[in-house]
Amino acid sequence: MKRVFLSAILLATALGFTHASATTMVAAGNVHAEQPDVPGASSKRTKAGRTTFDAKYRKVYALLKSDAELRGKIKTVARAYDIEPIHIVGAIVGEHTYNVDAYDRLQTYYVKAVSYLTSNLRFAYNGEDITDFIKRPEFAECAGKSDSYDLWECRETVWNNSFRGTTVGGASFPNDRFSATFFQPFYAGQTFGIGQLNPLTALQMSDLVHKVSRLPRLDAGDPNDVYKTIMDPDLTLPYVAATIKTSIEAYKSIAGFDISGNPGLTATLYNVGSPEARAHALKAENERRAAAGEPAKQPEENYYGWLVNDKLAELEALF
Repeated sequence: MKRVFLSAILLATALGFTHASATTMVAAGNVHAEQPDVPGASSKRTKAGRTTFDAKYRKVYALLKSDAELRGKIKTVARAYDIEPIHIVGAIVGEHTYNVDAYDRLQTYYVKAVSYLTSNLRFAYNGEDITDFIKRPEFAECAGKSDSYDLWECRETVWNNSFRGTTVGGASFPNDRFSATFFQPFYAGQTFGIGQLNPLTALQMSDLVHKVSRLPRLDAGDPNDVYKTIMDPDLTLPYVAATIKTSIEAYKSIAGFDISGNPGLTATLYNVGSPEARAHALKAENERRAAAGEPAKQPEENYYGWLVNDKLAELEALF
């Protein structure tokens, strides 16, 4: 597998596929021979739960293997978004190995989803609701964005450029992510459901999911519905697929790499987020390399995606 991957790299370099105008197929397999370091927070969380990464992997694998209905849902959703089921499986496995343990039964996710209908949730920071915050003049540049992905990407950019770690109008704002500041009413780093989505990602994918799956659009003013959607497997799986589809399209259209054949790369992007920004960065790096006569830099998996590619044969056997 590694030889095939290296051959693909050499072929792409020889043909000069370094610009987004040409598309280079990225073969399956890992670039790194050894797994990149796992973040300390993930290790600490796993140790606190008196478990191991391998035990958590085996638990989520057992859920997937034992639940034919879940596998059927994954295949149906993957078909709707024109991606392979293994990409959705990779995201689920990575999240439950390095984030939180999977529940033993799919039914538990449905029960949890219903509980959010009666919760009193609010997306806010220091008493200011997100629906009021985005009315500030700094967000005026986002007014022309109609698609939910472009709209919330724009708002996140404004947050990073104008508010993050600064004082505006006498109010100080934390040097933290937009999603962590406004969209996690329980605790920082919070994600839920079988796809472990955060609310901001769900809001970004709302229009694509509405278009493909005909689900109602999400509203930042209704956090309870957002969390119910994240927890309900029938509702959240389309959002997982939409997130992966968006990453594949971003790397293809911006950076010139087709990563649809490498589940470890799509899992990596599912984990780190911001696929468009990362695709633009990779494109810029390869334009610099091309000008210097250097070989193109290939997309690389992180620790999370590395595991998915390493376990690929076992995971593919599920389907």
